[in-house]
Amino acid sequence: MTTLNTAAGRARPRWRDYGRPRELVVRYLLLLFVLAITVGPLVWQFLASLKGTGEDVFGAGASLLPHHPTLRAYREVFSQVPVATYIRNSLIVVVLSLVSQLLFSTTAGYMLSKPGWKGRRLVWVLLAASMMFPFESIMVSLFLGIRDMGLVDNLVGVWLPGFVGAINVLLMRGAFLAVPREIEDSAMIDGANEWQRFRHLYLPSAYGAISVVAINTFISAWDDFLWPLIVLRSENHFTLTLGLSRLQSSSFGYDQRMVMAGAVISVVPVLVLFVITQRWFYKGVSAGAVKF
Repeated sequence: MTTLNTAAGRARPRWRDYGRPRELVVRYLLLLFVLAITVGPLVWQFLASLKGTGEDVFGAGASLLPHHPTLRAYREVFSQVPVATYIRNSLIVVVLSLVSQLLFSTTAGYMLSKPGWKGRRLVWVLLAASMMFPFESIMVSLFLGIRDMGLVDNLVGVWLPGFVGAINVLLMRGAFLAVPREIEDSAMIDGANEWQRFRHLYLPSAYGAISVVAINTFISAWDDFLWPLIVLRSENHFTLTLGLSRLQSSSFGYDQRMVMAGAVISVVPVLVLFVITQRWFYKGVSAGAVKF
């Protein structure tokens, strides 16, 4: 028993195993700096949204912590704008995007990972090249196409240009390429057809990459502002980010606290989703790296 305890005690990492004290200090200072510039603005927005009407949000006299915290800004946001309608519209776009992205990115990525058909390399090159063009360069042509289809001021028009992404297809291709060829050969010998191999062999091995596609799709569809601003016209079709941007207009008196409260409301679902799924996200990023 003493020997086992001694061996277990030796196996435990000590603080010296993580580097010299000076290296640890530098490492944690860098981590704190990155934390401050990434999480700091979100914390500041939340604290600013809790300030009362007599407290400054900006300026030399503004303080970080609210002296008299209140939820007045949140109550005003929900009473003055139809937040429930905005959330419903955003969820419609998100659900449509998730279904189309997961369906087409997995099937297209699977086909690109399969050797033996002509044009596979050309399709891969075209998908990779399409990611080099910024959205702003094709924005006008996209809008003209949506207008000709009669989808202006329609949530389908918001969803349609992003129904599948090239980066997601290539991500799934990389995940499927990681599946050993010998396993598929064994499944073929056992009589599994193409759909059975895709459903029971490839998809379970790519759950990490699938979670990355789902998270990225949710974030991009939920946070999108520019394209809904171009396509949508009526307020009852506004998404959450577009609708809450109205809080900055003069019709609401440009209450800085309400603007901060609206920003917090729009970002909370994304933070909750990421906290819940971060384990699968990081696993999928490493497992689904694009392979050449």
